[in-house]
Amino acid sequence: DPTYALAYFGLADAYRSLAPTSEVPSKDTLPQAQAAATKALELDETLAEPHATLAFIHTWYDWDWSAAEREAKRAIELNPNWSFGHIAYAQMLSVTGRSQEAIAEGARAVELDPLSLIINALNGYHLHLARRDDEAIARLKKTLELDSGFWIAHQFLGMAYIEKKMYPEAIAEFNQAVKLSGGNSEPLALNGYGSVLSGDTAKGRAVLQELKSLESQRYVPPSNLALLSYVLGEKDEAFSWLEKAYQDRDIRLCRLKVDAKWDSMRSEPRFVEILKRIGLQ
Repeated sequence: DPTYALAYFGLADAYRSLAPTSEVPSKDTLPQAQAAATKALELDETLAEPHATLAFIHTWYDWDWSAAEREAKRAIELNPNWSFGHIAYAQMLSVTGRSQEAIAEGARAVELDPLSLIINALNGYHLHLARRDDEAIARLKKTLELDSGFWIAHQFLGMAYIEKKMYPEAIAEFNQAVKLSGGNSEPLALNGYGSVLSGDTAKGRAVLQELKSLESQRYVPPSNLALLSYVLGEKDEAFSWLEKAYQDRDIRLCRLKVDAKWDSMRSEPRFVEILKRIGLQ
């Protein structure tokens, strides 16, 4: 049935969900997600779900913050009791620095869907981005009580441990995330990052070489290479990877403004320029 709007939403959501967790370039999935969501709304503008999908895409890929907010609010207006509309809005609010609003939206999403792994994990992640790491750790531990095999929660928990300078705990979580994800490069890069911060520069360099080797065989998000290169003191290389991330529309760039991992780069004019180009400065 070519007029069945929900089928187009299903297609859009499948493409959208590939972007943050699989190792496929955003530009190979999110334009297709956007086209399918737009088609769904052409057929039925009153569906909340495609509006939420577009909110994620505007946040991750277009860096169109006003459009992201408009679509998220429309999703919530159409279905205020659907958790994903609230978490889509929370994501946009979080990465643009509106952390109090983001946490409120995330809490509402958890209230509506308390057993959802991704809703709970994202709520913890937004607490982490707001520099509320004790609360983030508590939320992410609760998420892992629901399912200890959910690798994304292990990765987010490791990020929070990093900010608490709990490096052995962070590295253990990143190792779990690598194992459970089947070798995803993001927790691997974070493992290297945590190792350098803990004083094990040799391990960090070994991970960087491993990532470069992987990058010659499959797509590795350039932002992961940028972060590890920078903490190892390879500044020019880091900014080269960051520029590639910009050209690739790497979705991880949307959180540059608020993510503590990038704090050491904030005084760099080249970093400020990237923030300006994506509308976050």
